[in-house]
Formats: sequence, structure tokens, C-alpha cells
Amino acid sequence: MMKKWFISVFSCLAMAWVAPVAAQITPTPTVQPAQAAQTMRDTLQTDTSRQQIAIFTPLYLDSAFDITGNYRYDHKTFPKQSSAGLEFWEGAELAIDSLRKEGVQLDVHVYDIKAPAQQLDSILNSEAFKATDLIIGQVNANEAAKFASVAATMDIPFINANLPSDAGITNNPHYVILNSTLATHCVGIYRFLQKNYSLQDIIVFRKKGVQEDRVRNYFTEFEKTTAVKLKFKYVTLEDNFTADKLRLHLDEEKPNICLAGSLDESFARNLCQQLALTSTAGSPNVIVGMPTWDGIDFEKSQFKNLEVIYSTPFYVAPTSKLALSVHENFKNTFYSRPSDMVFRGFETLYHFAHLLQLYGSNIGSSLSDKKYMLFSEFDIQPVINKTTMTLDYFENKKLYFVKKVDGVVKTVY
Repeated sequence: MMKKWFISVFSCLAMAWVAPVAAQITPTPTVQPAQAAQTMRDTLQTDTSRQQIAIFTPLYLDSAFDITGNYRYDHKTFPKQSSAGLEFWEGAELAIDSLRKEGVQLDVHVYDIKAPAQQLDSILNSEAFKATDLIIGQVNANEAAKFASVAATMDIPFINANLPSDAGITNNPHYVILNSTLATHCVGIYRFLQKNYSLQDIIVFRKKGVQEDRVRNYFTEFEKTTAVKLKFKYVTLEDNFTADKLRLHLDEEKPNICLAGSLDESFARNLCQQLALTSTAGSPNVIVGMPTWDGIDFEKSQFKNLEVIYSTPFYVAPTSKLALSVHENFKNTFYSRPSDMVFRGFETLYHFAHLLQLYGSNIGSSLSDKKYMLFSEFDIQPVINKTTMTLDYFENKKLYFVKKVDGVVKTVY
């Protein structure tokens, strides 16, 4: 049943894949194939008296539907590559519904960022798109660079909702990163350890690799600027290491404070599993990990008796009334649980739509405003280039630290 609901919504989007789906703040219209061309013409005629928001998300409609609009799969199959993009849009629709109830007057348009390049360029160069006041995107590195450039040309903000990277972008105050970069996480982790374990020895377990060298370099560079130096001991592990290899570096008389110096999830799982074997319920080892650990299931028995802490810029408290409402909505409508991208789409559009209405063309200088936040708190700050001393972009510097024991969230710092 859930797949049928998603395919139905997916099909509606396909009817107007090069045009706005929501000409006003209203739910996605149901469009029959014969109406598609007229709908595309109609939705492009937006009310220029209202502010315009463009959402770009990876729907992969061209690979899911043929040229006549027929679905390429059977109705029991949903293309996995489209899930994240559609779920982000489903979250945005929840924001649209809330904004409409609050009387906020905006035009919201959704586009398939995976449409052929020629069609995307046609959209971006169109007269209708020139009226856009804000761009929100679920992007990869190349797409982030492209839309940041477009936003700079149009003198409007581009909100990168998912990619934790500067994408090589410099000197562009129109570019906003919500999913904090690795450099920001490393600084945040160092500060977290300073606050909680400043007097203890900290073992940094890592593997060989370019990315691992970057992580170490971020720690080292921040260490040069801070008065409280941590007592790091770096240990490089070979592939398929065991608990016996870890014990060579652990103190059996007390809990050990460990830090994972790698983003590799396979390395993370093995490290946590082997550390758990050296840990006890009465004296658990502590492992501080990376933002990629948010997707690891720590409820499994092999992680028992280990305190796992990792950083994340997005945290949805499961007991919040709004989160419970979203879960209930998805349970009743889609017979499923909402993914992180649903919450991301909801809070991103809701927050920045309100800021756009509040500040209008001055939104670019008001990105640090913390009004109208739903699940996570954004702390958007300018990132200054140390060489040129110019503003490269804006970034969300807010990090949460989640502690899990036996897969259960015990504390959120």
C-alpha cells in the first residue's frame, strides 16, 4: 500500500517535471496526462506579487517514466534512487500545508534536479525563474557549485540542505550549507572532548587514507588555536583488526576514552564491535565517532556495553509533539515511517520561507535569525577565508552530540 501512495504522488510530479508543481502554497495537484502541457503553461504563470521559492530535488523522473508519461516499473516497484528526493519533497509539502494554514503567501515550485541538463538550463535561464527569491536544493557537489553560481548571479540565497561540503566554492555569500562540513565537525568534536574529557588520555583509532589524514589535520590545525590541548594518542589500525589489537593500547583498569578518526562506516562498525568486547557494563569504554555514524544501528548485541557518542547537525527529538504528528501522518497515509529527509524538507522550507517573508530581499543578511525553527536549531555563521579574509559562504555551525548505550539514546548534548 505504501508504494502505491508514493507512486501516485510520484506520477503527479511527473506530469509537470519541468514546471512548478505548486504555483501557490497548496498541495500537489493531480494531473492527468492530457492535462500535462496545459498545467505546465498555467503553473509557470505565477503571481509576481508573491515571493517565489524554487526547490530542486533528485526525483529521477526521466528514468522512472517514458516520454508518454507511462511508469516504467510495475506498481509494486519503486525506484530506490528516487526515494530521498521524493521524501524531501513530501517534507516540503508538510511545510507548505503549515504555511498555508498560517496565511503565508508564497509561490513554491519544485523541479527535478536530475532532469536533462538542457532542460535544467532552460528553466534557469527562463524569464519566469528570474522572479525567484530563494533556492533550496538537495544536491551533489557539482550541483551545489552550479546553483551557488546561479544564486550569486541572481543575488539570492541558495540553501544547500544536504551536502556537507563547500564544493570548492569561495567568495560567495549567497551559498548556505545546512549539513555542517567535516571541518566544522572536527572542531566541534575537539571542543566536546575539551569540555568533557580534557584531563584524560584519548586514543584516536584511525586507518590509512587521504580522508583520515584530513581529519587528523583538522584536529591539528584547531589545536594550534586553543589553550587547552588534548592528550591525543594516534593509533593506525590495519584492515580486519581484532579486539586483541586494541587491547595493546587500552587500560584494563578503567574506562578508555577513544575517538574514531575515520568516516568509513565499515571501519566504524568493526571498531565499535571490537571495543565492545573489551568493555563491561560497570566500566564501559567510550567511543566518540563521526557524523556518518547516525545511520548505524547500535541496538545490535555486538555493540553492547559500549558508550557511543557522535556529532550531528540534525536531531529530531522523538517525543516532540510535531515529530509525533509527522510520524502519525506517515503511518496513516503511507503505512511507513518518515525518513530523515522528510524532516529535513519540512524544517528547511518552513524556516527559510518565514525568513523570506519577514526580510524579503534582505534575507541574505538575516540568515542567522533563529525564528521559526521546528526540529533542529540552525546556527548559521559566515565562514571567512583565512588567506583572503573574505566571506566564502555561510554554514550551519550547530552540532548535537548524541550518546547511545545499547542503541538507546541516553543523552543529547
